[in-house]
Amino acid sequence: MDVVEDIRRSDTNYPNVVMTVGSFDGIHLGHRSILERVVSKAREIGGTPAVLTMQPHPREFFAPGQAPNLLTSFAKKRQLLEEAGIEVLYVLPFDRDTADMEPKAFVEEILSGHCHATAIVVGHDCRFGKGAQGDFEYLENAAPKYGFSVEEVPPLYVEAERVSSTLVRERVIQGDMARVETLLGRKYSVLGEVQPGRGIGVTLGFPTANIKPDHNAVPAQGVYIAEALVKGRRLPAAVNIGIAPTIRHEDVTIEAHLLDFSEDITGCEIEIVFHRRIRPEKKFADREELQEQIGRDVEAVRAHFRPNFN
Repeated sequence: MDVVEDIRRSDTNYPNVVMTVGSFDGIHLGHRSILERVVSKAREIGGTPAVLTMQPHPREFFAPGQAPNLLTSFAKKRQLLEEAGIEVLYVLPFDRDTADMEPKAFVEEILSGHCHATAIVVGHDCRFGKGAQGDFEYLENAAPKYGFSVEEVPPLYVEAERVSSTLVRERVIQGDMARVETLLGRKYSVLGEVQPGRGIGVTLGFPTANIKPDHNAVPAQGVYIAEALVKGRRLPAAVNIGIAPTIRHEDVTIEAHLLDFSEDITGCEIEIVFHRRIRPEKKFADREELQEQIGRDVEAVRAHFRPNFN
């Protein structure tokens, strides 16, 4: 997949561009229905399936101190878009100039002028331009002038709930990983860098990788059965999210014990793929009781993966 880092400064011209526009945080099933239509439309006309996304997320720009709990880092979003069949990812840096761009300028300069759109596919809640004034109706009215077609994809409902990034985010924060998987069409994961830890896990006999996520949507505090993707390997992991009350951490941490693994991976990128929450976080009477419970958690993880990891 080609990535155009700043579409405002690009003169790339792909054949018959069929594109969609949005933040696409999470790439959930609703997003996938839009992407599938983009790809199928591109195939119909021998065109190029493309996505225009904003970076950073607009809400990060407007309220950096109250940024949304994002579901996907840019790297993960890029990977998922490519897997969906998107061939070109246009990036529109979201800064003051972008925030102040009127819908007319957005269509004329970005969609038509730089992206050279032949067809535009959007979701039912598509908004663009200053004050989010632009929408599907605006695109429909502008289409004849700029020579592109426009199509709207209806919202997707799963078990009577409209799939949205907000809904997925709520379920992640609740730790309902089964529901999250249903809404995403895949298991939820957190991508980040392994940070130096305090070495407490080693003293308990269960060394952990301490993860600083690239994005913010972290599941509810508790212990999870998970997989760790690191250095091209996929390893079973017992993951604790919380403040480690028995040890008295002050900040929320993500600590992953990788089963049967002892390499130093400090500084490495790691992806934690969540399968199931097995218990809430709990304060134990002493380290011995904590150690015994961690042992049971690890055995639960081992049993969960036994058919695949033996």
